[in-house]
Amino acid sequence: MSTGGALAPREAAIEIARTLSGAGHVAYLAGGCVRDELLGLVPKDYDVATSATPDEVKALYPRARGVGEAFGVMLVRCGGQTVEVATFREDLEYVDGRRPSGIRFADARADALRRDFTINGVFRDAETGAIVDFVGGEGDLRVRVVRAIGDPHERIREDRLRMLRAVRFTARLGFTLDEATARAIRAHAGELASVSAERVGDELRRMLAHSGRTRAAGWIEELGLDAAVFGERAAPHAWRRLEGLAVEVEPAVALAAWWLDRTEGQGGSRPSTDAIAGQAAELRRRLTLSNHELALFEELLGRREELLSGFESLPKSAQVRLVSRPGFDAAIAVLSGEMPAESARFLARANEICPDRRLPTALVDGNDLVRSGLRPGPGFKAVLDATLDRQIEGEFTDRDAALRFALEAARGSA
Repeated sequence: MSTGGALAPREAAIEIARTLSGAGHVAYLAGGCVRDELLGLVPKDYDVATSATPDEVKALYPRARGVGEAFGVMLVRCGGQTVEVATFREDLEYVDGRRPSGIRFADARADALRRDFTINGVFRDAETGAIVDFVGGEGDLRVRVVRAIGDPHERIREDRLRMLRAVRFTARLGFTLDEATARAIRAHAGELASVSAERVGDELRRMLAHSGRTRAAGWIEELGLDAAVFGERAAPHAWRRLEGLAVEVEPAVALAAWWLDRTEGQGGSRPSTDAIAGQAAELRRRLTLSNHELALFEELLGRREELLSGFESLPKSAQVRLVSRPGFDAAIAVLSGEMPAESARFLARANEICPDRRLPTALVDGNDLVRSGLRPGPGFKAVLDATLDRQIEGEFTDRDAALRFALEAARGSA
């Protein structure tokens, strides 16, 4: 067993598999890493599946750490990498639509058959590189189809989140969805509402963060899964905003674009502030949005409404204030898909007047007013805001002129 020196993730997994094989165990590269390599992609991580039990893994790697020993899963350090090593298993009865009541250790074939989709059930022999395929996954990878292993209804009853996972793999890889699997998802779509909001939210984030987000949203709606996300089914609509997003955007931005496509897709009016707040609260409940995600969703939609309500006719000071508010650039990202020319003009103006998206440092602040003999009061903010507006408009550029204006404004409002 060699563990000295740094190894690449794949090399570390192969080293572990070889060590296990050398000790008389069966050990394969498993799951997503095999799928991605067969597709010519670079896997993010590498997993090993083996006939060795957790105790037998520990005998070879005393520092191995159990992260799911009840399910035969260990983390093994090798060459500076951490590799998940799982004992071949088959699942006992599922009782909660999420996880099995228990497992029993088994052989490679049984381990493959308990997995979700054929493309995730393929093994690779670390020694020879040969593919070990009990479920037809290699063929499905060639024809680019996502297909449940065995009875799709049974796979969904075991874990209802698999309905969203099927969408994620189909969208991310640009595959088609096996028709029998699609029919089963449609039949069970209403059951997605019983899956925890955390799990649904995590799957949605992974889809919306990926460039295949529009395909994912389309499949979710076609399969009837959108009611569990938004609380209702959508009528057919275009995807101008979602399709128009840059490749890399935060999931909350993509979620707002998707909601707008659904809401305004049939020529509906722009959503009101109350409608935005109501949908944000609903999405927080259904997807466990973080405080940041919730704020970004609402800020983006607020800035979009302000931009569409006459941004170019506003005085410079009001434009600068709008551009400096949170959510401006996210709103531009969404508008770029629905109103390319207008959003380009808005962005050009923003970069001209407020390139750093911050209000300029005020020439006068509240301390200046106090030192000038004014008592703090509720009118201070209005006076300071008016003074900063005049500063932005270029009416004065030095502190003395700004202070004179502020003091006159304060006296006038007294």
